[in-house]
Amino acid sequence: MAPPLKVIALSGSLRAGSYNTSALRAAQALAPEGMTIEIASIADIPFYDADVQAQGIPASVAALGDKIRAADAVLIASPEYNYSVPGVLKNAIDWLSRLPDQPFAGKTVGLIGASMSLLGAVRAQYHLRQIFVFLDALPINKPEVFIAQAHQKFDAEGRLTDEMTRGFIGQLLVSLAAWTRRLKAAEGV
Repeated sequence: MAPPLKVIALSGSLRAGSYNTSALRAAQALAPEGMTIEIASIADIPFYDADVQAQGIPASVAALGDKIRAADAVLIASPEYNYSVPGVLKNAIDWLSRLPDQPFAGKTVGLIGASMSLLGAVRAQYHLRQIFVFLDALPINKPEVFIAQAHQKFDAEGRLTDEMTRGFIGQLLVSLAAWTRRLKAAEGV
């Protein structure tokens, strides 16, 4: 039996009724056997400022970095703002990249994008892939999960009601587990 996998999940939206946070809650319910998903918040992370960094890493950044390091994989669900990554998510990644033991290095990453547009955060996901190249993270290539017209796929309580989308998220999680285990085996972990 394969060892259990711990996934840390981040939402690129702070909105209480975020479709992306709802997608992460759906992922928790759809996780394959042997995988747990913990949703971590980026809400407490201050704006990146090198002067603040010179005084020490904020506790919220250090704590999130520890959670990512302790996880086997990362799952990010993000909307798209102005054809790119939302500022709050980019800010969190920028802070985390400044940690002495940068937590994304060598970490497998799964991406989900939910948007009310017809494209489902396609551009934001491609920008995240570019960011993760620099951070030496290892995003899975397929399946890609773009939740277009998200407002039609979640109910008023934030539950994912679209079965096709549930299937895509489930496939992504199976692929994330396989990719993570494959890389761990190659490293001898």
